[in-house]
Amino acid sequence: MLRVGNKAACMACRNLVSTNMGVRFRVPLQKLHPLSRAIHHRYSGNTNPQRPPHRTAARYFTSMSRLPMQPPKPPPGSGGRGHQQQRNFWVARLAARLLKLRYILLGSAVGGGYTAKKTYDEWKDMLPDFSEYNWVIPDFVWELSEQIDLDKLAKALPEIEEIAKLLPDFDKIGENFTFLKSLLSSGVSLGSEVKGASGLHLLLETSGDPPLKATDSSTAASQDGSDKQYKKSSDKERLDQLQEELLRTQLKYQRMLERLEKENKELRKVVLQKDDKGIHQRKVKKSLIDLYSEVLDILSDYDANYNTQDHLPRVVVVGDQSAGKTSVLEMIAQARIFPRGSGEMMTRSPVKVTLSEGPHHVAMFKDSGREFDLTKEEDLAALRHEIELRMRKSVKAGQTVSCETISLSVKGPGIQRMVLVDLPGVISTVTAGMASDTKETIFSISKAYMQNPNAIILCIQDGSVDAERSIVTDLVSQMDPGGKRTIFVLTKVDLAEKNLASPNRIQQIVEGKLFPMKALGYFAVVTGKGSSGESIDSIKDYEEDFFQNSRLLKDGMLKAHQVTTKNLSLAVSDCFWKMVRESVEQQADVFKASRFNLETEWKNNYPRLRELDRNELFEKAKNEILDEVISLSQVTPQHWEAILQKKLWERVSTHVIENIYLPAAQTMDSGTFNTTVDIKLKQWTDKQLPHKALEVAWETLQEEFARFMAEYKGKDQDDIFDKLKEAVKDESIKRHKWNERAKDSLRVIQHNALEDRSITDKPQWDAAIQFMDETLQSRLKDTESVIRDMVGPGWRQRWMNWINRTPDQHIRNETKNELERLLKLHDEHTAYLANDEVTTVRKNLEGRGVEVDPVLIKDTWHQLYRRHFLQKALSHCNLCKRGFYYYQRHFVDSELECNDVVLFWRIQRMLVITANTLRQQLTNTEVRRLEKNVKEVLDDFGEDMEKKTHLITGRRVQLAEDLKKVREIQEKLEAFIEALHKEK
Repeated sequence: MLRVGNKAACMACRNLVSTNMGVRFRVPLQKLHPLSRAIHHRYSGNTNPQRPPHRTAARYFTSMSRLPMQPPKPPPGSGGRGHQQQRNFWVARLAARLLKLRYILLGSAVGGGYTAKKTYDEWKDMLPDFSEYNWVIPDFVWELSEQIDLDKLAKALPEIEEIAKLLPDFDKIGENFTFLKSLLSSGVSLGSEVKGASGLHLLLETSGDPPLKATDSSTAASQDGSDKQYKKSSDKERLDQLQEELLRTQLKYQRMLERLEKENKELRKVVLQKDDKGIHQRKVKKSLIDLYSEVLDILSDYDANYNTQDHLPRVVVVGDQSAGKTSVLEMIAQARIFPRGSGEMMTRSPVKVTLSEGPHHVAMFKDSGREFDLTKEEDLAALRHEIELRMRKSVKAGQTVSCETISLSVKGPGIQRMVLVDLPGVISTVTAGMASDTKETIFSISKAYMQNPNAIILCIQDGSVDAERSIVTDLVSQMDPGGKRTIFVLTKVDLAEKNLASPNRIQQIVEGKLFPMKALGYFAVVTGKGSSGESIDSIKDYEEDFFQNSRLLKDGMLKAHQVTTKNLSLAVSDCFWKMVRESVEQQADVFKASRFNLETEWKNNYPRLRELDRNELFEKAKNEILDEVISLSQVTPQHWEAILQKKLWERVSTHVIENIYLPAAQTMDSGTFNTTVDIKLKQWTDKQLPHKALEVAWETLQEEFARFMAEYKGKDQDDIFDKLKEAVKDESIKRHKWNERAKDSLRVIQHNALEDRSITDKPQWDAAIQFMDETLQSRLKDTESVIRDMVGPGWRQRWMNWINRTPDQHIRNETKNELERLLKLHDEHTAYLANDEVTTVRKNLEGRGVEVDPVLIKDTWHQLYRRHFLQKALSHCNLCKRGFYYYQRHFVDSELECNDVVLFWRIQRMLVITANTLRQQLTNTEVRRLEKNVKEVLDDFGEDMEKKTHLITGRRVQLAEDLKKVREIQEKLEAFIEALHKEK
């Protein structure tokens, strides 16, 4: 009865609690359990409308929860009513406990969840931070992951059955290893006999036969010899089978790895091509190896200019001529990129090859934007031809090899990142056609690269020739005695195995026991059958097939990791990057110290000047020179014409006086004078005058250009540019050629000017007379000076300066005096002496004791008559000042004929017109052409670094150059080191 009541009470409490907690039941109150109705009516009564019934019940049950669980016994006489009341209280206490249990469970769930979250956060914080390695998987990969069909990718992966087929038979291998273990434990070895009954007993146990008993020892002794021979041969066969099985297993793994690498390479190529097409638009960053290659390029120029050697790592490929070093490099680059020849020297200068990974297999020179597609044979041929041309161009006249480095980059899928330098092959003898110092030059180039303590030496040895003929091994052992940075490569192993009578020599070579040199590692490779038309893929297949079937691997002479160019490239790349990480920061510190020293020197010596290198100084000088050329256009027309007219008359005055005026004037006849003048002027105009005028104009332009440059030099200009400006001026003038068509037009203009004889006004007449008078006065002074030099000083100079005449001057003076008496007697004498007159003069002089030569008489007469004629011409010029009236009225028969004035007016007018024409041509054409020539010269000088180095010199320039180079190297090194740390 009590148990039934408890159950009913629990149901009642559950119904009540569900009702009071807000659960909406669609059960009427009359259908509830009677006990539930009683509790509901008893404890839900509430006179306060603000307090909900469920709160009253909850508080009441809370207060009841503090009562004891067991109800007290009813007092005697209370009857069933008291017992019913106690049972009701016990039910209420049970309900309260159940309610309390629910809150405990709820609190435990909340607390447990919080504890679990806190534990997860602590575990997550313990994990390392992988954010630094996000660069390994670029952002575009995540975008590609949404575009790649994962189902197709899953189907492309090998099935588990295929992988299982590639795996070895582990049961069979287990049996073989058990057999080996038993052999080792029994003391059985190849090449030795089994001694003792215990060894034979163990051998029989291993083979599965029952052991011999002691009673059968005599029978066993009779069969001992035949059993030992049989067991010995069977053990050797099983060992051979085991070794072949291990080799086949290794080859299976190798093929599987190669297939997976090929699939990985194809996938990476697709990813790189997707990024190359612009799926993820972002700034393309240079790869780590590209940054390092740029540093090496800058350092190569720096080392060449300053005769220094940096210590940054490179892989230096050295070997004897035709040892196969170029073929090894091509196998690493996966392309036949180098010129090939049969036995002749092909590598004539160092070739730096930067290998890196990329979506396409291409090659590019450092100083060219053309990409060579290495998958196309025509591009490969063009690349080989370009390399050969660059090599031959770098070799100076009379030399065979060059130390100038050719920089080339090769990119492609799956190529190991490194920088290799292919050097000319070492030779033992200088052959015909080579320079006499070729051998020493190759040795010096090789030593210069190998003496770098951080350079990795890839020593290539031809395996098909005798080891004693090697030259490069001695050279390498001298540069790296400890072999700490040398990797030895034996090429043409296929020929070596075929030709050598003892293949053990190959084992001695790769173990470092045959050569005196030491190395970090030894490799054996095959670079083809010797045909120049072989492709890289065919060479790889041939190399793999050879080593797969070679006894060198089967007999254990070579280890699997020592063969194939693929393993070689992986080892060289690992060694290269290890050396880079160990040495690059030290080299950066060296250049940092150099930069500090150079900056300190600049601050102390040139505190107020900017650090302008040679190129920047050239640009500054270029602007100054162009400003000076432009200043020529600011010269006034009057200045040009005055200079041109003066210089032109200075150039032609002698010809006009000596060849035109004097011959015509000495005819003493006006008609003859005009005819002679017209003929000679026409001849002069046709042959000489235009050319002389253009020469004068060109010289005037040069002088004005030089004058402006000299004026600018004095206006606080930098004297460091003087040498450059002078060279630019000379080269520009040398290149400038006057327009030839101007000569023809100028000839017509001058001819027309000289044909005109009409003087229109008196000022022109007076100007012509003044021009004639100045010209004749100048000529007279020159003639007087010549006569004074001939006869020596006069009596006043001799008396005042104590100077005497020479004997020749005394003879000249006596001759002059005699000829002057002749001129006084014949004032209208002609220009030439007759022979009888010469004889008379000579006899008169002999009568005074002066012996004279007839030639001297004629020479003296020429100068005296010239002076006499010029004096008469000047007198006539003064008379013609009033002759314009007669000229204007055309009085031909007048006693005052001024034809000579008309001649000088024609000459003067020709000079004015010619100067004006030349001025127009100068300002409109030639100044601009000169400016163009100056720009061309400056552009040519700007592209010629050797020219700039020769013309812009000084410690200031050199210091600025050093600062620029060192800063650039340091910045490149710091960028590379930062990228290197990120990759770590």
